[in-house]
Amino acid sequence: MKTTNNTRRKFIKISAGTLFFGSLLGGGAYLAPKLNSNSLLLRPPGAIDEKDFLATCIKCGQCVQVCPYHSLHLLDIGNGNSVGTPYLDARDRGCYLCDLLPCVLACPSGSLNHDITEAHQVEMGMAILKRPDRCLAMLGKNVEIEDIEGILTHSNKNEREAKVLDDLKSYVGKPCTICADLCPYPENEKAIGMVQDKNGKWYPEVRSECVGCGVCEELCPAKGEAAIVIVPRATYTEVYG
Repeated sequence: MKTTNNTRRKFIKISAGTLFFGSLLGGGAYLAPKLNSNSLLLRPPGAIDEKDFLATCIKCGQCVQVCPYHSLHLLDIGNGNSVGTPYLDARDRGCYLCDLLPCVLACPSGSLNHDITEAHQVEMGMAILKRPDRCLAMLGKNVEIEDIEGILTHSNKNEREAKVLDDLKSYVGKPCTICADLCPYPENEKAIGMVQDKNGKWYPEVRSECVGCGVCEELCPAKGEAAIVIVPRATYTEVYG
C-alpha cells in the first residue's frame, strides 16, 4: 500500500509539474489519462477515507437535502456499491463551504466526520491547472457573456445561488480572475491567487490551503472542460510537493 501511495504521489506531482510549466500547453495529454481513469469521486466536506465512507454511508440523502447550493447528488444504480452515496460534479456545482457545514451536521452515520466544522479543516481534493490552453487569463482574453452562458443555467433557486451567478456576470468584459476572486475559502488568497509567469501572462496559482471545493472548476468560463479542475482526495503535497 505504501508503494502504491508513493507511486501515485510521484505520478501526480510529475504530471502537475510537466503540465504547469507548459510542455503540454496544447492539450494536457500526459495528465488527462490519469485524471480520467481515477475512480475516486469528489465527496462532500468531511468525507472519511473512501473505503470507510462506502462502508458507513447509509445512503439517507440527508446531506443532499440540507445543501443550500444544491451541490450534492446521489449516485445512481450504474455505480456499483457506490449507488446512493453523495458526490459533487464540480463542473455542475462546487461546494461553497457553508458556515457550520450543514451537510456534515446532517450526516447520521459518521461518514462525514463531525469533527470537521470549519472550511480550513476540509480536505476534498486539490485544484490543478489541467488545461492552461483553455485559461482565458493565460490567453489574455476578457470574459464574454457567451463564455459563461452555460454556467448561468446552474441552479438559481435561492438568494445564495443567485448571488453566485450575479457575481459571475460582473466579470463580463473584464480580464478573467474568476477562480481566484470567487473562491469561497475564507482568506481565499491562501488557497488560490493570480500571478504572472516569466512572459508576463497571468494565471491562477493554487496554494497550500486549497481544499478542493470545486468552485473554481464550476465557474471557469472555458467552454466545455474547465481549465482548472479538482483531483479528488489529492493533497497539496501530492500534487505540488
